[in-house]
Amino acid sequence: MSDLQFIWFDFGGVLSPPIPVLFEQYQVKTGLAPQVLQQAMSDVADELGVPMLAPIENALLTEQQWGLRLEQALHRRDPHIDLSRARLQTFGEQWFAGVPSNGPLVAAVRALKQAGYRVGILTNNVVEWELHWRAMVGLDEVVDLIVDSSQEGSRKPDAAFFEVATARSGVPPYSSLLIDDVAENIEAAAGLGWQVLHFVDNRQALAHLQRLTGVSLVQSAQELA
Repeated sequence: MSDLQFIWFDFGGVLSPPIPVLFEQYQVKTGLAPQVLQQAMSDVADELGVPMLAPIENALLTEQQWGLRLEQALHRRDPHIDLSRARLQTFGEQWFAGVPSNGPLVAAVRALKQAGYRVGILTNNVVEWELHWRAMVGLDEVVDLIVDSSQEGSRKPDAAFFEVATARSGVPPYSSLLIDDVAENIEAAAGLGWQVLHFVDNRQALAHLQRLTGVSLVQSAQELA
């Protein structure tokens, strides 16, 4: 579309590996099964009456406070749980250790920028995780804007969060595209007049972006795997 000016990429699950893969990798590091950890995250959030990751993505709790509450929630459900390998109060450092970026999508950000599009990262994220994830994707010198929930007090799918991005970019919603793997976020952006691309996998997303922009993005099947 000729009116597309600004392309926003989600971080978790788009510029990073899929979220289920990240939970599986964390299990290898700590022994904590994804469903057990997610239940503890939900327990902590329920105490505050907010969605599962909102306590840290909206900076309602510090990473240390959140990690301590996770420990308590895990012990409540299983008093004998082994947390000896988990560093929950410095969660981000352990979570991101050894995790690569999603290389083909990071390369797409660079290619779209070089082609003249403005690009940004629109992320639900955590204050204390910023150094880890920004180093992981390596796009600080490429992106025009990063809008991070932990700095704004709102998060996707809140309308207020998208309004911050619109105001910062100076680009109207109909000229903005969100690439995100979470259906709820896609629906919220579309409802506000944004163009949207619901990320399923690299092949699908890059083919869609190439058709939309005319920028050559589709790589070999091996690179997209």
